[in-house]
Amino acid sequence: MNGSMPFMKICIHRGAKEIGGSCVQIEACGESILIDAGMPLTGESDSPPIPPTIDFESLNGIVISHPHQDHYGLLPWMPSLPVLMGDAARRILRAAAPFMRKPPLTLDGPSLVDRQTVSLGPFRITPYLVDHSAYDSYALLIEADGKRLFYSGDIRMHGRKRKLIEQLMAIPPVQLDVLLLEGTTLGRASSVAPEPEEAIEDELVGIFRATTGIALVHVSAQNIDRLVSVFRACLKTNRTLVVDLYTAEILAATGNRHIPQSDWNRIALCIPQRQRLQIKKAGLFEALERHSRHRIYPKTIAKNPGGYALIFRELWMADLERANCLDGACLIHSQWDGYLKEDRLRDIDVWRQAHGMPFHQVHTSGHASPDDLKRLVTALKPKTLVPIHSDRPESYRELYSCVTTRSDGEWWRV
Repeated sequence: MNGSMPFMKICIHRGAKEIGGSCVQIEACGESILIDAGMPLTGESDSPPIPPTIDFESLNGIVISHPHQDHYGLLPWMPSLPVLMGDAARRILRAAAPFMRKPPLTLDGPSLVDRQTVSLGPFRITPYLVDHSAYDSYALLIEADGKRLFYSGDIRMHGRKRKLIEQLMAIPPVQLDVLLLEGTTLGRASSVAPEPEEAIEDELVGIFRATTGIALVHVSAQNIDRLVSVFRACLKTNRTLVVDLYTAEILAATGNRHIPQSDWNRIALCIPQRQRLQIKKAGLFEALERHSRHRIYPKTIAKNPGGYALIFRELWMADLERANCLDGACLIHSQWDGYLKEDRLRDIDVWRQAHGMPFHQVHTSGHASPDDLKRLVTALKPKTLVPIHSDRPESYRELYSCVTTRSDGEWWRV
């Protein structure tokens, strides 16, 4: 380098001042990598624009921190490059693909394994498995040209894997030049610490016990922590958990036999009519056979609806009505309450009210509280903290020192 000081260049293409759509390019020695390639949460188009400032010629690969669409959703519009992600995350996205009306994903590339460093050109990438509502989520240490950047990805410290963050803070990476830190919760009105996942389980137990009919739990099948909570609540209240083929495939894709599976006792497979059409169209007969050990039908549920809790989506509504399964039922919304403003959720609520079902909001955030974020920063001791994945970057200065805010598309040198 002709005696010049080594340096790393960074650009947040999107995410500097918004939640979701994260996309960061890191350059060193004339080569670069992309950290996440997320779809904006506000995007509605099937063909979202690729940030125009990405230099694809220099890209060696794309590193995906976790399998949420606001971190991987742009992959169909990216060039054919190695995609680095966790093996379970890769399996989950592949398992989900036949059920989604989305462009195909190319996901081939090296695996991220907790604390095992992988090299890509001049970059050394060390993933740290973290607690988040997405299974197989990582924070990332990126080293190149003598510089060290730590990317938090999306994290929390109140889920079933909170010990992972405690381990990270106990033995943190040292001498960090830059910390890119998510701050999803910084602009939210509530100052109450998020409930731990075990408290969600207890709330579900109480609702299940008070409900005479079927308990419909509206939750993402990819929120594995929450599915564990629902299943454990079923065990405590003598209910059987009902899953569809999509949910069964996602659970199997984790590769973790300690997580509920379709062949376990107290878990049953039931296929709504709209999903039968998906299965036929996509040729998923082998998958159907694989998960059919405890298959039941809506008419079975109708004989004893109080003996079941069902992982609910909109496609279930007609089947449950036809089978007369809804006497004494309740609907539990176990996702971010902001989704309730969407048209599809309003339609579900109209349907719920028409059947006289009580409504329960039972959820905890997938993201760390401000106090927990501050604990993490204290442990990591970065020279500079840069906000990302937050719509309140100015709030970081109230919590931390050494904050430098950046704009989307701005390159800076470390």
